[in-house]
Parts: sequence; C-alpha cells; structure tokens
Amino acid sequence: MRTKQAHAQPARLEEVRRRFERWRRTRKALSRIPDPLWAAAVEVAGAAGISRAAKTLRVNHHALKKRIAETAATPVHPGGGPVATFVELAPPTRTGSCQCTLELEDACGAKMRVHLQSDEAPDLAALSRSFWELRA
Repeated sequence: MRTKQAHAQPARLEEVRRRFERWRRTRKALSRIPDPLWAAAVEVAGAAGISRAAKTLRVNHHALKKRIAETAATPVHPGGGPVATFVELAPPTRTGSCQCTLELEDACGAKMRVHLQSDEAPDLAALSRSFWELRA
C-alpha cells in the first residue's frame, strides 16, 4: 500500500516543475526549452532520477538523458568553470653532461676525430657538414 509520502515530490523537483509550467504558459509556439530550464531539469534528475524528472517535468526522457550525458562530459572544478583539458608541460631539464666522439674519414684517407663533452647536446650535423665541405 502506498502512502501520500510516496507520491510527494521533492521540493526542488516541484519548484522546477512550476518553472516549466510558467514557461509553457508564456512561451511562443514551438519555441525550444531555454538552457536555464534544461540545467534545472538535469540538476533535479540527478536527485530524483531521470524517469521521474522527465515524467514530472513533461520533457522527453531521451532528451533529458542526453543533456545529463553532455553535462557529465564537461568536467567542472569547484570554482565553477570548466576544467582545462590540455595542460602544456615543460620539457625536463638535463641533469648530466653529454659526451660523444665523432669520427669522420673520407675516401682519400683524411680523418677527423672529435671528442665532445658538455652540458648541452652538440650540433653534430654542423660539425660533419664543415668537414665534408672542406674536403670537396
């Protein structure tokens, strides 16, 4: 047996229902439900359930469900705005030194050997290019 309490609407759901009814009485024919009303419907559906909210507010169940999914897909931080979805990270700084040995030899037998040790990576392409340009 059901009691009157089982049929009673939560206060917030009832308030939103009245807002929808007021909008329906004053709206222009075939106008869309305003975003603030949809936001209120999404809010009460979280507390009362999608089916109950859709039935009470007389909105399409699937449209309400879609709005809830869209809202859940947009994360919000406690300050109220959307959360950044992209964060640029600076490249890590080098902690050690770079060492390398570059040995070049052409067909005539000319050789160049360079041993490099520094905190920054050397431009090996420029070094080898200078060797080959001198040999040409």
